[in-house]
Amino acid sequence: MSFAAEYLGQLERFAACSPLPRVRALHLPPPPRGDERGEFCALELADGSVGLSYVLLDDTLAALHRLPDPAGADALALARHYASATGAERALGLAAANALTRCLFDRAGFAPPASRDSLGLVDPQPGEHIGMIGLFRPLVARLLASGVRLTVVELRADLTGEHEGWRVTNDARDLASCTQVLATGTLLLNDTLEPMLAHCRGAHHFALIGPSVGCLPDALFARGVTLLGGSWVTEPSGFVAALRAGRSCSAHARKFALARADYPGFEALLARL
Repeated sequence: MSFAAEYLGQLERFAACSPLPRVRALHLPPPPRGDERGEFCALELADGSVGLSYVLLDDTLAALHRLPDPAGADALALARHYASATGAERALGLAAANALTRCLFDRAGFAPPASRDSLGLVDPQPGEHIGMIGLFRPLVARLLASGVRLTVVELRADLTGEHEGWRVTNDARDLASCTQVLATGTLLLNDTLEPMLAHCRGAHHFALIGPSVGCLPDALFARGVTLLGGSWVTEPSGFVAALRAGRSCSAHARKFALARADYPGFEALLARL
């Protein structure tokens, strides 16, 4: 069973034991302009729960602007698109699923711990081979300063090449010797999550990071992910206003880092309802 199917199965169980809020609104960033790029949409539920999803794959953002307004819709019905649809509808489905996850966390009185860094708790050691899935340019210099060897796997062929101390490749097999891996949450949308994990079986730490990573972690932990790093919205109204205006949302959210040891598990959360 795929991660998406397992995730939706958990949300179906949540719905079976607790009434779910409907959709209040879908909030979209403005079209990219210059260096300003709104990368995520926010699906807001009637109780204020917010779920995020990446929108810059292919024409996802433009397609979301063309979709019917989901206000008032059944949030679980939208979330099911994550497991059954593609493109913009899948991105909308993930946002809805993540909003329902936030609803569950809030009702169960659970909040993930704040993140201590932007490296997904990767602890780079001199000489270690670190993997990166998706090029996080701001983090490259920090990793190289630790004396590591860095391999970045990117789908974009125009980014590939050799650099001093690091390389960018399209070949995920080069991750096989990496002991720690930092991966973009975009893997949840582009059907590469499980293939990438298969290439990282030798890694003792696999951090999946990004605002899209607001999902229930059980099935990810079972597949070898060791940490989820995402965005925890603290002020929904300020967050969506900033997102819709194309401004930074950081003042209205905090970064979290959720490891297996910090997570009570889905069954324990349901038991708290």
